[in-house]
Amino acid sequence: MQVTIVGLPGSGKTTAFNALTGGHAETGGFSGGRAAPNIGVVKVPDERLDRLSALFSPRKTTPADVTYVDVAIPPGATKEGTVQADVLAQIRNADALLHVARAFEDATNPVAADPWRDVDELDVEFTVADLTVIEKRLEKLRTSGRHGSPSEREQNALEEELLARIEPHLAEGRPLRAMQLTEDDEQRLRGFRFLTQKPVLVILNIGEGQAAEAGELSRLGAERYAQPNSGVVALSARIESEIAQLPAEDAPLFMEDLGIAEASRGLVIRSTYALLGLFSFFTAGEDECRAWTLRTGETAVDAAAAIHTDLARGFIRAEVVSFEDLMACGSMAEARKRGVLRSEGKTYLVKDGDVLQVLFNVSR
Repeated sequence: MQVTIVGLPGSGKTTAFNALTGGHAETGGFSGGRAAPNIGVVKVPDERLDRLSALFSPRKTTPADVTYVDVAIPPGATKEGTVQADVLAQIRNADALLHVARAFEDATNPVAADPWRDVDELDVEFTVADLTVIEKRLEKLRTSGRHGSPSEREQNALEEELLARIEPHLAEGRPLRAMQLTEDDEQRLRGFRFLTQKPVLVILNIGEGQAAEAGELSRLGAERYAQPNSGVVALSARIESEIAQLPAEDAPLFMEDLGIAEASRGLVIRSTYALLGLFSFFTAGEDECRAWTLRTGETAVDAAAAIHTDLARGFIRAEVVSFEDLMACGSMAEARKRGVLRSEGKTYLVKDGDVLQVLFNVSR
């Protein structure tokens, strides 16, 4: 999963990147004037995986991971009318966006903090970018799209109808994530990678003195930014980046002193998973305990494919036990004895926390 961090200069988005990744990317002054994005891979914290590892004592424990990409948006980009095409292309690769907005006062910045002004500014820019893509594609469909085989003309006509339908929605300033689309519509739009269709988590980057108020500010922010496939989290990126650099044994006391119940990394990852409809399942044994990521509604054969394509091709069945049942039993053997370890077929809908063992035919 790739999550791209966006925000206007001075928002503290690179500090947020450091907080989430434990990195040391240069901050301030348009991130040092850089053009290339910062990239960091984060292991997803999951207490369930830790407990499975304690139960099985495997040779290896492998968490799921998330890739964070901190994209540099230069000063004045939105004031000039458009963010550069190469920057937009970097953002389009994201599965979800983290939109960092400055909610803290900065003595070096003469402009007063107004996070929702900044969020709206970048949202407008993304809307204009999506409209530009639609306009160019419609122009092409209305000329060369009339040619080709009957099947090609039919598909072009369906695409033209869909784009003509969503164009006025965007022109009214509403994101595509707020538009009701069918599965066929979404499939047809997938290749465009529209910016306003991506799930977005707004990060209200608050001042250090507001850290204890983060929960209430998050709630109020979610009421203010009430869009489908969106969420709001308030945090102090500066404090969280300091926490990320502390030894594990020192962080809890530091957080307690500041009234912070949980470090931002786990909270942001969980919020992003929820927006994307993702969850974790596990494989566990003496060799390895590992967390894997699936989308809600995916099946046992999808889980097999996530582990290895050969398992999906030769799939026979999956042996499944919930994490809670396995912990209560204390071993796979006891889970089988108590009847909570089940055999499931290809169409079984995998659930969050399921522990799977895939049985497959190697000759298929």
